[in-house]
Amino acid sequence: MTRFVDPADIRLAFSEAMSAMYRAEVPLYGTLLEIVATSNARVLQDNPALNERLAAQGELDRLSAERHGAIRVGTPEELHLMRRLFAVMGMVPVGYYDLGVAGLPVHSTAFRPIDTASLNRCAFRIFCSLLRLELIEDVTLRKQAQALLARRSIVTDGALALIDRVEREGGLGTEEAEAFVLEALETFRWHGEALVDHATYEAFSRAHRLIADIVCFRGPHINHLTPRALDIDAVQAEMIARGIKAKAVIEGPPRRSVPILLRQTSFQALEEAILFRDGDESVAGVHTARFGEIEQRGIALTPHGRALYDAILAEAEQARSLGGKGYEARLTEIFQRFPDDLDTIREQGLAYFTYAPTPKAAMLPAGRQLPSGAPDELVADGWLEASPITYEDFLPVSAAGIFRSNLADAEAGSRAGASSQDEFEAALGVPCLDPFGLYLDQEQASLDMLG
Repeated sequence: MTRFVDPADIRLAFSEAMSAMYRAEVPLYGTLLEIVATSNARVLQDNPALNERLAAQGELDRLSAERHGAIRVGTPEELHLMRRLFAVMGMVPVGYYDLGVAGLPVHSTAFRPIDTASLNRCAFRIFCSLLRLELIEDVTLRKQAQALLARRSIVTDGALALIDRVEREGGLGTEEAEAFVLEALETFRWHGEALVDHATYEAFSRAHRLIADIVCFRGPHINHLTPRALDIDAVQAEMIARGIKAKAVIEGPPRRSVPILLRQTSFQALEEAILFRDGDESVAGVHTARFGEIEQRGIALTPHGRALYDAILAEAEQARSLGGKGYEARLTEIFQRFPDDLDTIREQGLAYFTYAPTPKAAMLPAGRQLPSGAPDELVADGWLEASPITYEDFLPVSAAGIFRSNLADAEAGSRAGASSQDEFEAALGVPCLDPFGLYLDQEQASLDMLG
């Protein structure tokens, strides 16, 4: 019987290769990794309880690994192909994000692992956005985009052959897995030559900078990678202290005692040299797309908690025009309506938790079960310990804020169109999994383990 390599191990090798490639292409990203690693070490040294909790949850070993990257594809066929490629690495589409309402002509999903053991082995995921061609208002430009995208092939023949083998035989052996990582990496590599002349590039840029980034190049170059920070405010401050151009405002909720969902910041996208085709000649120009992002992940919220978060955020967004410290102060003030201690969050059903017996429960005589009662009652009586479940997904408003700031694009109006989750999933060939259901399953599995 053929022994297949675990998809999580292929994903780990791929994420490490992707990180090395991106550090070589964007040296400033290597500096960012150093800042995050130093900050995380300081936080863990100053907070032994956090260190212990992360170790118990299996998150400490994966803390230094990149948590996600992002790509943009141009057609439903390319999205379908990405779904097949990431499936080789045990990554499936989770969540649907319509960024049109935030002024971006794309909708997205996240390809990621979904079970706890696989997440602990390698939590790397890819946020993948699909261009909504119908939102290009200029008909001539839209047809030109379609023609350009139809001519390109974003996956190597070698990668396609290995994807076919996995789908036919169920997996890859060691040599095939190593070959797959190298072949798949080519899809996301940076290419310094555009597929179009400078005038065409400028026409797409005027329609939207994101459209130019997707349509005018050979493939979906990785536009950022993201390490996980335990104190994103400290990392932001260090970037600024070093003269790195960081975002003015951290996206997501404010700094809290109990972090919730996701906070993100980045250094601004680099202006990079590009060669444009002008007949038989090459013309020098620049393109701005790639940047370095940082994220701080908190607890996953239930639908009830998310409804409260969204209502608060909608109010906070009205204060965004204040900018900088004014916006941050207003954000902190508004978010005081969201409880900031784990017991209250749990008792009000605002977030997901896993449950495990306490040392008191472990001292019960053999064969004696825990007392009956709801999890909250058993926690209060000292029989169970509740641990927050880390949020593994994304926030559309935060993603849009990061994208806009790194495309030098001030557009923030709605671009809502006829495209829908149904059409997106038809392109994928599978439905996007519901993140809430995954967290609920994780919580329930911990309770089922109690017997």
